[in-house]
Amino acid sequence: MGLLDQLSSQLSSALGGASGQHPGLLGHVADLVNNPATGGLDGLVQAFHAHGLGGVVSSWIGTGPNQPVTADQISKVLGPERIQMIATKLGVAPETLTAQLATALPALINHLTPNGTVPSGNALQQALDALKPKPAPA
Repeated sequence: MGLLDQLSSQLSSALGGASGQHPGLLGHVADLVNNPATGGLDGLVQAFHAHGLGGVVSSWIGTGPNQPVTADQISKVLGPERIQMIATKLGVAPETLTAQLATALPALINHLTPNGTVPSGNALQQALDALKPKPAPA
C-alpha cells in the first residue's frame, strides 16, 4: 500500500470508520484546506493562530510530532455554522464531525506539508488530487 493509500485509509478511518461509510467526508476535509473563499490552507492556518492554536497547527506543518487538537477547539476554529453545514451534508452529528476532524485535520495537514512548509496553488491542488479515490479497474 502506497503512502497516499495509507493516508486515505487513515483519514477514512478517522472520518467514520469503514471506508465508504461517508463517501463525501474526505472531500469536505480537503475543501477545508483548499477553499479559496476562506484563504485555502493559509487561511485555515491563520484561523488556528487567531484562536490561540498557532503552536498546535505549526506542529502539524513542521517535521516533528503533531500536537493533538480537541473537538471543541476544531469547533471554535471552524465555527458552528460551517460545522453544522458539513455535518448536515454528511448526515452525522456536529459533535461526531468535530471529533473526527480533530483526528483527520492534523493528519491531512501533516501530509500536505512534508517539508515543513505550506504549499500553495498548483502544488497544493496536486497533493489533494492525489488523495482522491481512484476508480476501480473495469
